[in-house]
Amino acid sequence: MPALTLREILALDAVADAAPELLAGEGALDRPVRWVHASEVYEGAGFLDGGELLLTNGFAFLGADAGALRRYVRELAARGVAGLAVEVGRSLEHMPDDVVDAAAGCGLPLVALRRVVPFVRIAEAANRAIVTHGLLARPVPVVRAVDHGAALLADLADGQALNQPEVAARSALAGFRPGPGTRLVGVCAHGPHAAALAAVDRVAGRRVLRAAFPGDVLALLVPPPGRDAVRAVRDAFRTAAGPGLTVAVGHAVGADDGWLRWSDTLRAARTTLSLALTVPPAEPVCGDGPLVTSSRALALERELTRGGVEANRARLARLVDQVLGPLLAWEALHGSDLVRTLEIHLRHGCSPTRTAALLHIGRQSLYQRLERIESLLGIEVGDPEPLGELLTAACAARVVGAGAAQGVSERQILSGRTRAA
Repeated sequence: MPALTLREILALDAVADAAPELLAGEGALDRPVRWVHASEVYEGAGFLDGGELLLTNGFAFLGADAGALRRYVRELAARGVAGLAVEVGRSLEHMPDDVVDAAAGCGLPLVALRRVVPFVRIAEAANRAIVTHGLLARPVPVVRAVDHGAALLADLADGQALNQPEVAARSALAGFRPGPGTRLVGVCAHGPHAAALAAVDRVAGRRVLRAAFPGDVLALLVPPPGRDAVRAVRDAFRTAAGPGLTVAVGHAVGADDGWLRWSDTLRAARTTLSLALTVPPAEPVCGDGPLVTSSRALALERELTRGGVEANRARLARLVDQVLGPLLAWEALHGSDLVRTLEIHLRHGCSPTRTAALLHIGRQSLYQRLERIESLLGIEVGDPEPLGELLTAACAARVVGAGAAQGVSERQILSGRTRAA
């Protein structure tokens, strides 16, 4: 694959800002540069694979004798390093003659950087240019054009090992260039592809990286205006999406946070979608519009099912039996809806008004259910101490359909019907 040469790297704006001056190795400026990184370790030559442009501030040169300096340069040349760039004027007042002589003798390009530019800026710009050049030069089969956006989304969602310059370059090739300080949110949608893509476009416009895959649509988008980015995306999809779509929204990340965070929000959205499609919701779904949820709304479900529902089923069933056994036994005999009532009540801050409205029952009926729950469990529902355990167990009962030990069928626990206590 054609590579960028050292001459081309030195001409990049970020490198040119450092006022590079070539002190040796002029005849090797057309060497290909495979990567650019910084190191201040003398022994670092053994970790190089060849083709790198090495950046150093020269601090390690201070106090080193002539033999050590020459040996350092010769080792770099022996490893096939494309060049050595040294910051001069801050830690190092001038380039040691021994370094210049050794580089000239080995034919190793030696560059003095006369102005201070953060090495991270130089490395990011150079490596992004290297990756972009490589992607553009990669041969593409005539029968199929490369969809850079789909390929990048797939790699991010699958947790492939990437690096930031590569992700930035591939994102730019796909036309997605989120600016500094931009917030990003991952989205995964299930349903007809055309409808899902249209909904994504209505929410994000052109500020999105999206693609259709078998079964689902993945997107990484810039959220609509709003202090709460996740809520803004969720509300926008509830308006933009039509019936038959299920949409899961990941958490908000910064465009500057790095590719791992981009991957995190996409993977959270995909996991959340899987749960939304397989686990009955905690609350009744109103109307025939789209089902739109978020990774934070299903945060407890996601934590309980790390590794998959089946891998956690036995453990969660034991938790449910331990914490909610008396409620499940009562439900098996009386057909009440106590576990679901408890979960909705806890999820909404123990508000009787909100709980009764969501369950479509009167407040007096709700009070009767709560009294029954407290009597069976021997606790007060409003006591903050058992709140976390109760909510976790109630959520687990819905996720795995546990309770067989108390003679309760999975169908009973997963039932969404509202019944009087």
